[in-house]
Amino acid sequence: MHIVVCIKQVPDSAQIRVHPVTNTIMRQGVPTIINPYDLFALEAALSLRDIDGGEVTVLTMGPPMAEDALRKALTYGADRAVLLTDRFFAGSDTLATSFALSQAICKIAEAFGPPDMVFTGKQTIDGDTAQVGPGIAKRLELLQLTYVAKIASLDLDAREITVERRAEGGMQMLKSKLPCLVTMLEGTNEIRRGSLKDALRAARSQIVKWSAADAGIEDLSKCGLRGSPTVVKRVFAPASRAEKVVQIDTADKLLRDLADELIAAIFARQPALEHELAFEGA
Repeated sequence: MHIVVCIKQVPDSAQIRVHPVTNTIMRQGVPTIINPYDLFALEAALSLRDIDGGEVTVLTMGPPMAEDALRKALTYGADRAVLLTDRFFAGSDTLATSFALSQAICKIAEAFGPPDMVFTGKQTIDGDTAQVGPGIAKRLELLQLTYVAKIASLDLDAREITVERRAEGGMQMLKSKLPCLVTMLEGTNEIRRGSLKDALRAARSQIVKWSAADAGIEDLSKCGLRGSPTVVKRVFAPASRAEKVVQIDTADKLLRDLADELIAAIFARQPALEHELAFEGA
């Protein structure tokens, strides 16, 4: 069994700052981490490998410094790591990113064997689009299982996987044929501690580094800014609200009186809402 896990190195959101003049994210001096959602995807892949055997290949696209995230993934127990890095990828949106990653997965299939599954996190904390995983699945014509909360079972002989998927109003139990792509939700498993053996192996491991040409990407017009129909115009921090919180005194008041007072306060601030509700009830 061969599993490919796509991860991303992202700025630590707890320490991100926005430039007060340009309103852009200030990345200088901000530490980077593996996208937290991707860690749950990595753990799910490693757990399946521990049970059924096989190999886990970790893939990321980014600048040379993204090698740090791949080495971290190796300390958790991944078998190999591939870094897709090239100036042609700069400025990629989700469409261009999914194209480059899908091409790299095809190259991984040629070099290390076709993957039975591709795992990604639900989304990234710096983009929050949840589009790259499904985009990869579409380009590779893979069945996709999104918002997965648990891998219920895997039958390699029957080439089937069963998962629990979070949906509006409850959970869905889905069965799919392999190969497929899975996007994992947060909090779905307990991320392991890397062993000393894996840490030493990660420090010595050779990261596979591919340029666009190495990955077999011929149409560079689909990469980077040229292949990105969307751009981030501006990043800004929401302005603080000037309104103050209104506190209702609850001492020695009946629940009915409190409810009436709360509704009256809401209608006083939102008179259009009172009119709209009265119109609907008429």
